[in-house]
This record gives sequence, structure tokens and C-alpha cells, in this order.
Amino acid sequence: MSSDLFPAIAAFACVARHASFTRAAAELGVSTSALSQTVRTLESRLGVRLLDRSTRRVGLTEIGQRFLDDALPALSGLGAAMAAVTETRDAPAGLLRINLPRAVADIVVMPHLAAFQARYPDVVVELHCDNRFVDLVAAGFDAGFRIGESLGKDVVAHPIGGPQRIATFVSPAYARAHGTPATPADLLHHRCVGIRLDHDRSPMRWDYMQEGRLVEVDTRHGMISNDDSLLLAAALAGGGVSCHFETMVAHHLASGALLPVLQDYWPTFSPFHVYYPSRVHMPRKLRVFVDFLRERHAPTGG
Repeated sequence: MSSDLFPAIAAFACVARHASFTRAAAELGVSTSALSQTVRTLESRLGVRLLDRSTRRVGLTEIGQRFLDDALPALSGLGAAMAAVTETRDAPAGLLRINLPRAVADIVVMPHLAAFQARYPDVVVELHCDNRFVDLVAAGFDAGFRIGESLGKDVVAHPIGGPQRIATFVSPAYARAHGTPATPADLLHHRCVGIRLDHDRSPMRWDYMQEGRLVEVDTRHGMISNDDSLLLAAALAGGGVSCHFETMVAHHLASGALLPVLQDYWPTFSPFHVYYPSRVHMPRKLRVFVDFLRERHAPTGG
């Protein structure tokens, strides 16, 4: 294939990622009509239709999806090669797209984002909060964050901070009205505030340490959401027993706004990890971001 088609392939990949000519054109800094013509020229040269277009949406054809899957590694490799050439000359710069759950954003990134921006003003950090696992390359992300236990083997991962304990708690109002569970099995007799991850059909089961091993426990839900902030607000309002990363609720536990329960059973998981595809060269904007967060979350003393 002629190398003069590479820009058109990159433009097609951008349209596919956004599922929109308008949004892709805005990212690429070209007109919508020019971008549409670029993709039509690519389709004409290839002799196939890559995109289904309608007044409401733009979607990939079956052959378009196969072509995109085959083209993305090459495009990523070209981008990495260009980044490697320029990164020793230029200051870290550009859009850094990160996929992560909201809780990880609140715990790991947001407390230190202003300091990072002060040190690296030319890096624009885009945080896409999502509980689902996504293909980072296909979705156009530079990296993602997850708990270590949930990572696949085909990625490079670095721990950020220390282990994370999951706390269980209730509000004083709920405790006065309904009492508190003495063992994890008692949760079936309490109203619980549960989370349903976007990729799960059922609410998450709760984990507890019992007799030295991690055990999943059934709960009886009075409220379910996929949003951590809503779940915490419900617990604070007396909506039921809830659980969250201890780091996120430590100030509420210290103030008495929330009461710890089942502390002898609280589980501890491995640290959050930042990860990225192993086949992708680590661009400088991502390297300085990872190094900065590891520095900020490094243990002090001892």
C-alpha cells in the first residue's frame, strides 16, 4: 500500500474512535467536509466501504472494523516512533488520555493534578471515568488505572501507592434505627447500598476476610448505582450499610459522620496500578505522569 494513504488511515481511525465526523474534524483541526472527502478517497482507493453513514451516527462496517483492528498497531507504532524522536528535544506536551474508575481518580490523581499541571503546563490531562475494561489502543487511551488483581498479562503495569483496604460502614442514624451487622452473614438482614459495574449484569458481591481467606458475601440491597459518589451520599444519609475504599471515607470515619462496622473482616487488595499496552512505546508525557504520581504516592519515612 502506498505510504501516501497513511494520513487518510489515521483520519479514518479518528472518525471511528469518535463515531462522528464532526468531533473527529474538531480534534484534527480540519473541516468536516474535508475529512469526509479524505475518508471517501481512502475507501475508493481500497475498493471497500469502511463506514456506514447516516444522519444520526457513523459506524464501522464489518470490513471497516477488521481494517481498523489491523491498522491500529501500525498507527500506534508510528506515533511512538515520532514521540521517541522528539521527546529528547521537546518538553513533555500534548493530550494525555487516561481511562480509570472514579474512585481511582479521586484517590490517586485529583489530589495531585494541580501540582502536575504546575510542573508540566504543556500536558493536557483528560480523565475518562469508567468502570468498564476497555481496549486502550482501540479507544484511543494512553493508559488506564485498575486494582492489581484485575489486570491482564498483556500489559505493562506499575503500582501507584500502597495496598488498598475496603471499609464497611453505616451512618449513626442507620445504626440507631436498625443496629449494625456483627458478621458478614448478618448483611442479609440489613439494607445495603450496592454497586453495579457497567459490564456486570448483577451487583458486585462484597468481599471479606474470613478464616484467613477472601470470601464473597451475598447482600440485600436497598439501593444500587454505578456511581461511587451517589453510593457514598446514600450511606451518609442513612440509606444502608455500604463499603468503599478506606482512603475515600477516612475523614467521615474520623469525624463520626460514618461508623465502621465489620472491621475484623475488612479485606485488603493490592495497590492501584497504571497500565498501558506492552507493544506501545511509552511517550514522554505518559512517562512523566507516571513518575510524578509514583513520587507523590511514595511512602515517607522508614
